[in-house]
Amino acid sequence: MADISKPITFCEHLQLSSLAIQPSSIGFQTLTLESDHFICVREKINEQNQVVIIDLADANNVLRRPISADSAIMHPRNKILALKAARTLQIFNIETKQKVKSHVNAEDVVFWKWISDTTIGMVTDTAVYHWSISDQTSPPQKVFDRHATLTGAQIINYRVTPDEKWLVLIGITGNTTNPSAFKVKGAMQLYSRERGVSQPIEGHAATFAELKLDGHQHVTKLFAFAVRTATGAKLHVVEIDHTAPDPPFVKKAVDVYFPPEATNDFPVAMQVSKKHGIIFLVTKYGFIHLYDLDSGACVYMNRISGDTIFVTAEHELSNGIIGVNKKGQVLSVSVDEQTIIPYILTTLNNTELAFKLASRANLPGADDLYIKQYQQLFSSGQYSEAAKVAANSPRGILRTAQVIESFKQAPAPPGGLSPILQYFGILLEKGELNHFESLELARPVLQQGRKQLLEKWLKENKLTCSEELGDIVRLHDMTLALSVYLRANVPNKVIACFAETGQTEKIVLYSKKVGYTPDYISLLQHIMRTSPEKGAEFASQLVNDENGPLVDMERVVDIFMSQNMIQPATSFLLDALKDNKPEQGHLQTRLLEMNLVHAPQVADAILGNEMFTNYDRPRIANLCEKAGLLQRALEHYEDLADIKRAIVHTSGLQPEWLVNYFSRLTTEQSMACMHEMLRVNIRQNLQVVIQIATKYSDILGPVKLIEMFESFKTFEGLYYYLGSIVNLSEDPEVHFKYIQAATRTGQIREVERICRESNYYNPEKVKNFLKEAKLPDQLPLIIVCDRFDFVHDLVLYLYQNGLTKFIEVYVQRVNSVRTPQVVGGLLDVDCDETTIKGLLASVTGNFPIDELVNEVEQRNRLKLILPWLEARVQSGSQDPAVFNAMAKIFIDSNNNPETFLKENNLYEPLVVGKFCEARDPYLAYIAYAKGFCDDELIGITNDNSMFKQQARYLVKRRQPELWAQVLVHDNIHRRALIDQIVATALPECTDPDDVSVTVKAFLSADLPIELIELLEKVVIEPSPFSDNRNLQNLLLLTSIRADKGKVVGYINKLQNYDAGEIAKIATDHGLYEEALTIYKKYDQHAMAINVLVEHIASIDRGLDYANKANKPEVWSRLAKAQLDGLRIKDAIDSYIKAEDPSNFAEVIEISSHAGKHDDLVRFLQMARKTLREPKIDTELAYAYAKTDRLHDMEDFLAMTNVADILEVGEKCFEDELYQAAKLLFTSISNWARLATTLIYLGENQAAVESARKAGNTQVWKQVHAACIEKAEFRLAQICGLNIVVHAEEVAALLRSYERCGYFDEVLSLLEAALSLERAHMGIFTELSILYSKYRPSKLMEHLKLFVSRINIPKADSIQVIKATEKAHLWPELVFLYIKYDEFDNAALAMIERSADAWEHNQFKDVVVRAANVEIYYKALTFYLQEQPTLLTDLLTVLIPRIEHARVVRMFRQIDHVPLIRAYLIAVQHLNIETVNDAYNDLLIEEEDYKTLRDSIDSFDNFDNIGLARRLEQHGLLEFRRLAAHLYKKNSRWEESISLSKHDQLYKDAIITAATSASTDVAEDLLSYFVDIGNKECFAAMLYVCFDLLRPDVVEELSWQHGLNDFYMPYKIQVSRTMREKLATLEKEVKERTKKESAKEQQEAEAPIINPANRLLITNG
Repeated sequence: MADISKPITFCEHLQLSSLAIQPSSIGFQTLTLESDHFICVREKINEQNQVVIIDLADANNVLRRPISADSAIMHPRNKILALKAARTLQIFNIETKQKVKSHVNAEDVVFWKWISDTTIGMVTDTAVYHWSISDQTSPPQKVFDRHATLTGAQIINYRVTPDEKWLVLIGITGNTTNPSAFKVKGAMQLYSRERGVSQPIEGHAATFAELKLDGHQHVTKLFAFAVRTATGAKLHVVEIDHTAPDPPFVKKAVDVYFPPEATNDFPVAMQVSKKHGIIFLVTKYGFIHLYDLDSGACVYMNRISGDTIFVTAEHELSNGIIGVNKKGQVLSVSVDEQTIIPYILTTLNNTELAFKLASRANLPGADDLYIKQYQQLFSSGQYSEAAKVAANSPRGILRTAQVIESFKQAPAPPGGLSPILQYFGILLEKGELNHFESLELARPVLQQGRKQLLEKWLKENKLTCSEELGDIVRLHDMTLALSVYLRANVPNKVIACFAETGQTEKIVLYSKKVGYTPDYISLLQHIMRTSPEKGAEFASQLVNDENGPLVDMERVVDIFMSQNMIQPATSFLLDALKDNKPEQGHLQTRLLEMNLVHAPQVADAILGNEMFTNYDRPRIANLCEKAGLLQRALEHYEDLADIKRAIVHTSGLQPEWLVNYFSRLTTEQSMACMHEMLRVNIRQNLQVVIQIATKYSDILGPVKLIEMFESFKTFEGLYYYLGSIVNLSEDPEVHFKYIQAATRTGQIREVERICRESNYYNPEKVKNFLKEAKLPDQLPLIIVCDRFDFVHDLVLYLYQNGLTKFIEVYVQRVNSVRTPQVVGGLLDVDCDETTIKGLLASVTGNFPIDELVNEVEQRNRLKLILPWLEARVQSGSQDPAVFNAMAKIFIDSNNNPETFLKENNLYEPLVVGKFCEARDPYLAYIAYAKGFCDDELIGITNDNSMFKQQARYLVKRRQPELWAQVLVHDNIHRRALIDQIVATALPECTDPDDVSVTVKAFLSADLPIELIELLEKVVIEPSPFSDNRNLQNLLLLTSIRADKGKVVGYINKLQNYDAGEIAKIATDHGLYEEALTIYKKYDQHAMAINVLVEHIASIDRGLDYANKANKPEVWSRLAKAQLDGLRIKDAIDSYIKAEDPSNFAEVIEISSHAGKHDDLVRFLQMARKTLREPKIDTELAYAYAKTDRLHDMEDFLAMTNVADILEVGEKCFEDELYQAAKLLFTSISNWARLATTLIYLGENQAAVESARKAGNTQVWKQVHAACIEKAEFRLAQICGLNIVVHAEEVAALLRSYERCGYFDEVLSLLEAALSLERAHMGIFTELSILYSKYRPSKLMEHLKLFVSRINIPKADSIQVIKATEKAHLWPELVFLYIKYDEFDNAALAMIERSADAWEHNQFKDVVVRAANVEIYYKALTFYLQEQPTLLTDLLTVLIPRIEHARVVRMFRQIDHVPLIRAYLIAVQHLNIETVNDAYNDLLIEEEDYKTLRDSIDSFDNFDNIGLARRLEQHGLLEFRRLAAHLYKKNSRWEESISLSKHDQLYKDAIITAATSASTDVAEDLLSYFVDIGNKECFAAMLYVCFDLLRPDVVEELSWQHGLNDFYMPYKIQVSRTMREKLATLEKEVKERTKKESAKEQQEAEAPIINPANRLLITNG
């Protein structure tokens, strides 16, 4: 027998040391336990870091991996390892050896753990993150920031709810600052994700839990935490996320006991058993505490480990807790389900807890109590309570058919719900009904036609589905029955329902799902008879199953054909055979056969779709041919003879298809078929054969096709065939044969075209063929010879055959370019010159004359073409080749060549020059110079020392590149060339450009000395270029760069140079004085002054120069220099003399910074004369203000201006120039800024007026502040009324009054503001607060008038309620609490300040609306102490809200139960034990036995036996009778009868014996009456207990004691009763025998197989 003194089971699963785990590695930092599946340990062995993974299901198989990490945690269920090294986080799947995810965190992770199967919770020093492994990329997501109370704490745990809406972070710290406090402080942060708020809590361990409470619709979500402080330890259980309409969970706070030897012990871990609702609390010293989650009651406490259990997790297998201690023990603790209920009943003596726990977790141990309580409640007629007990009974011990039957037989109260329905209602609220309950509930519900209730209960999973339940429902609703069968897993009836309801598509899916195989053929036959359409769909579904056909398709087709359903059979087979499997070939053949016989067009369509390939093709081909489907027959024939037989009938075939058909045949088959087609009917089939040959030419080969056409001597066919491929073919033979065919068919133009366009024929072969063909038109031959350079052969052939006219045709019409070759050929065949000259004269086209010249020149016949050349010249030809040839002839014949070369411009100088080089260099020079052949000319002049000619050419050529080429440093001829340039070329030159280019060439060649020498000779000495500006400029420039000492002299001597450019260049080279000299010489004053002030940097010399020149531009430039030198006054004077305001921006900026406003005024006045710039007018106005010239400012503002007055006004205001600012703001009507300015000027009245015009809140505030400061309250009120309409400004405004002590004024302001149209809630609120401070007498009136407009819970620090409370205005405070629905505070305020705030009727209205139940009991205590006469009235209104047992206990403790007599009577109908006990005690005390008897009979929830024993000792007889009555009610028959016998209350004893229904009791009492000789009572017993007494016993007693006279009536009645029973029994036996005989006869007559003659599918 189990030991009931220990309600827990303790188990040691493992000793880590036995697995070679080092003791130093067993600790919080190195060992992790995320669940009851894996332990993960980090340890170091032989200087190698390892991670050890222990699978608790297979502890001997330890997994070690060489991994270095700071932390390692295993997934709660899978072999997934998370590692942390510094800030690098990685997750690996150990089984697949793959990395799941990785991340580098920005902060150090101080604690982490798996919070679900997909999420890791990570804690850093500042925040908490969640990292999901559901994807591979997302980083950790921040959830909340750590609270300040956790700063510096060691994080020991992190818990979340399953929905992750609530989270708690747990840490501990040493408490060193406060010696009196507990040394280890626990800190927790509870966070709500939905609300986004945190709550710091002092605590050491915490957990979340869910509990289903009786009477609650939803699961209650709870948060439990434990804390130990210096004053003690507490376990708290509170509700989170309350769900209406369930009543709130009452917060529990219970003491946690620590033994004296564990003074420093504290909670370290908590787990909750979901099944039992038990909290497991583990402490540091190894103690285990068990607490009931609902009531908070302590169930058990003991020490389970001598060492600290530093890590725990939920032990799912036992619904307990598993942990590891410092010694390496892996141990678990769970509830012992066999002993915990007896333990609670015997050791804790807590029946209520035992009942709840047994019901909640289905635990044994309280069965007798449940059964007894049920029997008592049922026997006393309390069916509702009895039903609750039966429904909640553990393991369903009372949920039996007998209990259901008893409830069915129980009488229903008038107008009330029958007991059986009450019972079922309670069961439905609790959960699922069992098998018997579901059947019993379904029958009456369906009989009443309320099947919707059944549907609702099925959806809610309230019923246990079974075949019997489905059979009952099937009679009323087939669909609902289907749902029941599905849930009950009755496959045969589910499939029957599917078939009957037409849901055939679900049959196969369901059968696979449940693994059931019905008779599909029978099903199909049945469905086909009832619905052919559904039958066809079902058949298709059966054969198209993904795992293969479920029926034989042959059988299915037979079923279709038996019904003569050709079209459905076709549809079915088309769908069934869509996969085109080889094994279905016979079915494909059958499908095509049936349609070729009955519907050939359907067969044609099927074959056209090419769905099938595995049928009998020869048979189908033969059927197609018979059906006239020649195309389909050809598609299927494979034998060549069959194909040839069918294919010759081309009239019945589409040509396009027939051409495509040949793609299926082999080369030999194709050739054979075409031969056959041409043989049978060449006229009809030639065209299609040509098309076939054309399309498949590449495959069949042109050679074979050509042979085929030639074999039938059809050159026409050959011509058309080759014509279609010749343009695409590259075969020379094809092209040659095409030329042959075209020639023989007379297609000369096509021969001409192909000879001209084709690139693939053999030209030699074609040339020879065309020669042999002797065509009348030799043009094809001419084309071939021209294209392939057979010109010599052509000329020879034509000349020898007397076809000279075709030579003319060739050069005139075909290709005149070939004329030189033709001439050469004619010369080679000794043709006479007259013919050749005639031929040349007849050529009209262009041809390369160079080639002609070359041809005749090679043959020394150049003069032959001179007449032709002269004719060309006379005809106007300008062809260079003509003139080249003529030049050569003149040079060779020395016929005045120099004149020709100089005067003729049409020959090519380069060609002729080359021709002349060896003959005459001078002629070559003339030709090269004519043609600008620079390189050739330089070369020939250098080679022949012709430097004079070269110099002249270079000067005239004017080419910088050419100059650069000859003036290079390494040219050995450079000096000789320069001498000729200086001596001859330039002196002869009269064109300035020639000189200019030459000079530039010297510059480019960097020859400055030579250049100066050259220029002095050209410019200084008398020459045509002495006054040349460019040369003078060049001379000056060259001297500036190469010889600066000569510059001044050149400046003075020369007169015609660019002074400005030269001066600028001189300046750039630092020759400032020379530049100044130039500027002065040419009166360029502006440039001169610029050199003086900028380069020479002499302002004084500049001033002197400006006075002399007296030019505005000079003064302006001088002014800029003076301004840059900060000589401001002088600069302004200079600007004024120059009348130049252009630099006004810089003048304004520098003058303003320097404070020179007087001088600035002069400048700006000058500037305004010519410019209308806003900047000028703005600065002028500001300068007037700075110089205090207000009258000038007024005049300025009165006239037209473009100044930015607002900007000036703001600057004046900032500089405290208020008068000027006033003028400025007034001029632009800027009332806001004007009002502010007037404040500073002390003009408050005017400021108010301006503020009114401005209408700006900020202005009003400034004016108001000024008025308050000067005590101008009337004006201040005007301002204030315009401010308070803005709610955000009210608080600051009121503080300004209160700081100054102006209380009456601020009240007056807000009272006036109440009447404003824009009066808002803040005004009424603030006035309320002010009244509470300074006019409390007016507060209540104000509140009653304006309570709806008062913002009671203000957002700022002071609230109306707090202000009222602070002012001790209790009636007003209560009023506000009531209006704000803070009834708890209102009630407490009336209790605490009853003298001022309490009023009975108001208190009753308030207290019943309070949310905190503790207030009810405070109210009772308050009334008991101060208003006891009204206590009953208060209790009357509180009856629905108070806990009656607690009220009774409270009044019993102070011995004032009589005061609540009326209350006890009012609530006794609730049948509460404590109330009944108190009321019964009161009646005993009052000796009111009648009322006491009524109370006992009406309300039985009290200690019946205890009361009976008390009454048994009572001195009054009636009370002892009540004791006997109580014994009788509780089946204590012996005690009741004994007590009645003692008081001689024999009637009561007889009634008790009859009620007991016990034969032994009745016979014992009968013997007692016989023993005492009370014959009357003996006779009464025989009458009353007739059914209980045994006749033989009675007869024996009567005979022994001579009581026959009293016995005789009893004996007569016994005989009568026996006779009636025998008669009834005889009748029943006869009827039963008759029924059995009839049944046997019916069974004998019924057939053995299918007795009901029904279809199997509906047999159910």
